[in-house]
Amino acid sequence: MQNDRDDVPFSYHVKVGHISANPVEVHVEADASELKALAKTWNVVSVDDLSADLQIARWKRDGVRIKGRVQAKIVQSCVVTLEPVESAIDESFEQIFVPEGSKLARQAGNDAGEMLLDPDGPDLPENFVGDTIDAGEVVAEFAALAIDPYPRKHGIEFSGHVEDSGEGDKKPSAFAALKDWKKD
Repeated sequence: MQNDRDDVPFSYHVKVGHISANPVEVHVEADASELKALAKTWNVVSVDDLSADLQIARWKRDGVRIKGRVQAKIVQSCVVTLEPVESAIDESFEQIFVPEGSKLARQAGNDAGEMLLDPDGPDLPENFVGDTIDAGEVVAEFAALAIDPYPRKHGIEFSGHVEDSGEGDKKPSAFAALKDWKKD
C-alpha cells in the first residue's frame, strides 16, 4: 500500500465514487515498512502485526460508512522495569464520512444555539475532501487509541513510591517576597 502523504504511516485509499449501498468486505494488512513507521509514530518498541477486516458502504446519499475490526500485536516498554511488554489490540470500530460542507456533518443545537453532545451517542461524521477516503488512516487511528499508555509486565508492581501527605506544606505569605526587596 502506498502513502500519498509522508505523515501517514499506513494507508489504504477508497474511491468514494466506486462505493455502493451494499457493503464491500476488505482485508488490509501493514507491510514491514509500514509496521516500522507505525512503531515510530506510536512511540512503541515495535509493531509486529496490524490487520483489519472492513465493511465499506454508502451512508445516506453522499456519505460513506467504514465498519471494521482492527487487530495488532505491539511491543512496548514496561513503565516500571523498561523491559519489553507484548500487547494485543482487538478493537471494533465504525466511522462515517461525509463530503466537506455537507449538512449531515452539522451538529444540531438547541434554541439557545448550544451544541448538544451525547457522550454515549454516535460520533459526528468526519469530513472528507476530494473523491478518496484513507481507510488505512482510520484503522491506524483506532488501533492507536487502544494502546495502553502505561504498560506493565505481568506481576510487576511499582514499589518505593511514597505519597506526599501535604502536612509539611505551608502557605507562603503574600508579603514574604516583599520582605527582602528594600534591603540595600
